[in-house]
Amino acid sequence: MTDAGRESADGGNHEDIVRKEFARQAEAMAGAALFNDQTVLARIRDAARVTRDSRVLDVACGPGIVVEALAPGAGEVVACDITPEMLEQTRRRCRAAGLANVRCIPGCAEDLPFEDSAFDAVVTRSALHHFPDPARALREMSRVLRPGGRVVIVDVMASEDAEQAALHNALETLRDPSHVRMVSKSELERWLAEAGFAVESLLGWTNHREFGEWLKITNAPERVRPLQTVMTELARRGARAGINLRLEEGKLRFEHNPVLVAAVKRGKAAP
Repeated sequence: MTDAGRESADGGNHEDIVRKEFARQAEAMAGAALFNDQTVLARIRDAARVTRDSRVLDVACGPGIVVEALAPGAGEVVACDITPEMLEQTRRRCRAAGLANVRCIPGCAEDLPFEDSAFDAVVTRSALHHFPDPARALREMSRVLRPGGRVVIVDVMASEDAEQAALHNALETLRDPSHVRMVSKSELERWLAEAGFAVESLLGWTNHREFGEWLKITNAPERVRPLQTVMTELARRGARAGINLRLEEGKLRFEHNPVLVAAVKRGKAAP
């Protein structure tokens, strides 16, 4: 990011919006079943291929769930986030787990505060859609990763249909103003290639979501009624928003489609 910070769509400073939103979300996210899914955490561990000699960076680490999963098998894990409350959640989690090889460092994804080629692996989960310039963030991840190192990205993908994706993203922004844009799989693959990565694997799955569970994580009860009204009317009109939005037995349901991408930074590793 620039020194002045990036502006949000309404002219505010996006970093300030992220800090405000995730300060309120920190505890709810730390305990949310979706983020503590052991199957997904195992997939991330397998894709990152960390060893006892690995130095790993978790970009936008949130409450440290992925950090805790990776640290037992790594040499060092650096947790990076711009929200102080998230870093404090990470510290508490790692202390409780007895992990002494974790460092928490404040910083933003688009200007990572690390030297070139400083890490053997970089991971980021459920964060790309909060970055104003995700392509730049991926270039930064490439910069701080050694040649031959691995990047693992997990995020929900938007539809390849631009109109469906726009409606989906509008709903996500109404839920959480720190949301910028979920991108399509083709965009992500293109940006990874431009950042110097060779995609090794891409695994997708479906998360079945329900309105109350989805909104609860934001810890913003004032948003429930207006968003529920909008989404209910969309569902009644058959507007799927690229997420199969629908009413079932009076409840709003939809699907998110995350992918886990593992890629390798092109270039020869140091001997």
